[in-house]
This record gives sequence, structure tokens and C-alpha cells, in this order.
Amino acid sequence: MTSMKLLSQSTAAIALLLRSSSTTQAFAPAVSRSTSRFYSTSLKMSKPFAVVVEAEVQPDRMDEFLKVMEKNAQQSRQEPGCLRFDVLRAQDNPNKFFFYELYESPAAVDFHKTQDHYKAWADFKESGGTVTSVTKKADGEFVGN
Repeated sequence: MTSMKLLSQSTAAIALLLRSSSTTQAFAPAVSRSTSRFYSTSLKMSKPFAVVVEAEVQPDRMDEFLKVMEKNAQQSRQEPGCLRFDVLRAQDNPNKFFFYELYESPAAVDFHKTQDHYKAWADFKESGGTVTSVTKKADGEFVGN
């Protein structure tokens, strides 16, 4: 049985128990770090929040881009609320990259955007370092380690 299915069944059992009790008090279940990020304080599962960026870099700015993004990725991974930050290069175009960023919540993304390493990426884009940059936002549906 998958951990998500077990987690879902546990959550349902706790909710049923709480509904049947006349003197229910709020509590937080004891869970490990790997599963605690999926819980909200109301005991229902919250979904992680993803950002997927597709960016094509100006060929003459590639060295600068790689330095900026390496620092951005490394420091983003250290942020509270950042679950994953991957930088991928397209196989069919050496100037095209995809960033896959996974956060605990939209608030974690908001925090990310206040950081200097993110601002360096934003400044790089603003200065014409990219040919194109498209960002998509998504809710995590089936997310694993």
C-alpha cells in the first residue's frame, strides 16, 4: 500500500474519530518530516505548489546564465518551504532550459521571490538575457521523493 494511501486512510480515520467525539480538542498529529509537509493545521491534506519555467537563453549570455542559475538553484534548495528546485537543459536546443520548482505553499514562493538569488535571475531576464521565458503554476497532485 502506498504511503499516500496510508496517509489518506489515517487522515480519514482521525477525522471520523474527531467528529464522533463531543469534547474534541485541536491537536497536531505526530508525523515525520517527510509527511508533515502535506498536512495543514485543519488535518486535511494540502497540496504542494509547483512552478515550471521554460526559458531560452541568449547564446552569448550562457556563461552568465549558468552562474546565476547554479547559485539560484543551490540557495533556493536551502529555503524553508522549498521542496525541490531542478534546472534541466533541453536535448534538442542547448539554449533552452526548464526549471522545476516545488514548494510547500504559494507563501513559500512569495518568500523565494524576496531572496537575492531569485532577484539575480529576475535581473538577468530583465536585462535581455533570455529570448523567451514562460512560467506555469500548478498544484501538486501525485508528488513523491
